[in-house]
Amino acid sequence: MFVRQVSMAEGQRLQRVTRTAKDPVKLRRAIVVLMSAQGQPAPDIAHLLKVTEDYVRDVIHAFNERGFDALDPEWSGGAPRRIDKQTRDWICVIARCDPRFLGKPFSCWSLAKLRDYLIEAGYVAAISVETIRRILHERGVSWQATKTWKASTDPDFTAKMRRILDLYDHPPADGGDLR
Repeated sequence: MFVRQVSMAEGQRLQRVTRTAKDPVKLRRAIVVLMSAQGQPAPDIAHLLKVTEDYVRDVIHAFNERGFDALDPEWSGGAPRRIDKQTRDWICVIARCDPRFLGKPFSCWSLAKLRDYLIEAGYVAAISVETIRRILHERGVSWQATKTWKASTDPDFTAKMRRILDLYDHPPADGGDLR
């Protein structure tokens, strides 16, 4: 099978595509058509380009039917999203929420903790940390790492703290006993 008769202008256009194509698929298809137009048989083209003979014949057939449009790859949008818009919205709402409000014993989410909560609560059956990161990034949700500190276990801590802060605000005039 050979490509249909190619005019001089079409041949020049094919050569231009082979020099300027940024997409490797378009480049390979243009080379197949150009080689076929120069009389190379499909098995030879397939061998030189390390593709199957069926691929070469499909490209030639498509070019004969559709012309230069057949050189452009028809990319699909990829796999359909497994996580719908509503679930993505919930992920962002939960990420902005204080984990303690949801009964968790920590003060801020990590991506791993958020993932575990989403699966445990039944929002998703499975989700990767990277997917959560991408969803939050797309929606402009970010947070800073919080600085942690140890809280006192002294039951009288609050009373003592208030007394000290009061002394800062109202120091004794005589600098007397602060105990």
